[in-house]
Amino acid sequence: MTKKQQSIITMLSVLIVFLLLLISRRLWFRLDLTANKAYTLAAVSRNLGNEIDDPVRVSYFISGKLLSIDSAPSEITDILREYEARSRGKIVVTVKDPGKDFSEPERYGLVPQQLQNVEQDEASFSVVYSGIVIEYLNKYEVIPWVFSLDSLEYDVTSRIRSLVSGRRREIGVIAPEPQKTWKDYYGYFDQALVQSGFTVLQLQPGEEIPDTLPGLIVLGGAEILDEYSLYRIDRYIQLGGRVFFSVESVDVNFFSVSLDGRLKNDKGLLAMISFYGATLGPSLVLDRAALLMPYRDYSQQLRLVRYPPWIGVLENQANKDHPLCSGFAGLDLFWASPITFTLPESGKVRGEVLFTSTPKAWLMSDNFSLGPEQSPVFALGSEETEGEKILAVALEGIFPSWFEGAEKPRRQNNEFYGNEWDNADDAEDELPAMPSDPKEARIVVIGDSDMGGPLIRYTQPQQSVNLNFLLQVADWLGKDDDIIGIRNRSGGTGRLDRITDDNKRLGVMKSSRILNIFIVPSLIAVFGITRLVKRNYKKERDRDV
Repeated sequence: MTKKQQSIITMLSVLIVFLLLLISRRLWFRLDLTANKAYTLAAVSRNLGNEIDDPVRVSYFISGKLLSIDSAPSEITDILREYEARSRGKIVVTVKDPGKDFSEPERYGLVPQQLQNVEQDEASFSVVYSGIVIEYLNKYEVIPWVFSLDSLEYDVTSRIRSLVSGRRREIGVIAPEPQKTWKDYYGYFDQALVQSGFTVLQLQPGEEIPDTLPGLIVLGGAEILDEYSLYRIDRYIQLGGRVFFSVESVDVNFFSVSLDGRLKNDKGLLAMISFYGATLGPSLVLDRAALLMPYRDYSQQLRLVRYPPWIGVLENQANKDHPLCSGFAGLDLFWASPITFTLPESGKVRGEVLFTSTPKAWLMSDNFSLGPEQSPVFALGSEETEGEKILAVALEGIFPSWFEGAEKPRRQNNEFYGNEWDNADDAEDELPAMPSDPKEARIVVIGDSDMGGPLIRYTQPQQSVNLNFLLQVADWLGKDDDIIGIRNRSGGTGRLDRITDDNKRLGVMKSSRILNIFIVPSLIAVFGITRLVKRNYKKERDRDV
């Protein structure tokens, strides 16, 4: 055997071993040519195997009918297979077609969808599934319906980490204003949290806040939350709690036609936030980067007008160095208040700007007549206050207690903000003591309590931009910093996205699979056989000569 033959055999042997490793999934390789790396897992997802002790079972329930008409299930399966390969056996993926037996997906709470079929001019409906169940030991998490790559990696990674770590994905909410209740006014926000795997604990003002609660959201309440309620929040922060304050200093009656505004009569909430390091100014921010507001004029004709009190925060106005603004795609704010830093003199609190207005913004500090028909006079006197305004900040560190050196407040009345005590005399009014050794905490402050409410349906048809940011805030409060960046990674298939017709796109993808799996290997085999025949023919001819 010649040296050349030995080299060829060695190379072929290495290639065979490499292919065997690929088949056994002990070695994973994928060339991702998409512009946004839609098929490349982030580092936190690739390294999940290091956090897992016992196997994680991922079951993808996908109806065969969906597989035959759309490419999305195949793309989802590919991503799940990459999880399996990267985990070195710690994550086991199973793809199941429930067929006509819906007992198993229904047992896990998967959500079926109705699919309309049109055959021979007759329409019929089929029940189809495309959901994921993630199991670890005796616990499981469910992604009820998934049909794109848009948030798939975030949903899978966050749920696996929650199951393995045993850390609850829970968030507390205080929404004290009677006209802005959590389930009704903030329904979009509530639904987004639940769909992302959070358990929402709705708390009444003054109710005990669990020390172990990963994060707390406070939506408005400057005129409602009294000292007793504020003590609960302050103590939670002293224990190392993480709080998102979505508040404002100007009250705009959204439920009135005139949209008149007034300064809020603060009972202590805004003063306490200022004491922590972020002060809301007694004014509204107006910006030339204004959103369109739909309204009916005096003749009841529906009109659209540029409305400066509704601000469209642009992508380049965000602090991209902060985790909360990773993948920031803009934000809509409604009647927002400006913020200035008033960090404690202790030097133990750090503050960072999250995003600002444009340099063409200005302040409205009085005469809060905010009806859209008043737009021509909004800019009066704007020259004196024009400039970039801070709209949101993040604070970290050891915060001073708002109640340091003060007596513990007592409940002011026997009514628990709408929930009456069965026996007022037996109600426990004594508040627990503040911790002697406060811990490092996190706070986010945005000068707008409406950004998670129903107004987003007027400016965001998909209702996704604000909700995505709010979900990132929830993750940051829970200290899941490393998974924040993968929430806004959008899916896509590169140049195939230019084909908008679903049938044509599916046909191109099937042709691509046939080309790569069958035609290209066949051509290589034919080429190799042809070369071998020619070489043998040449050897025989040389031997005859």
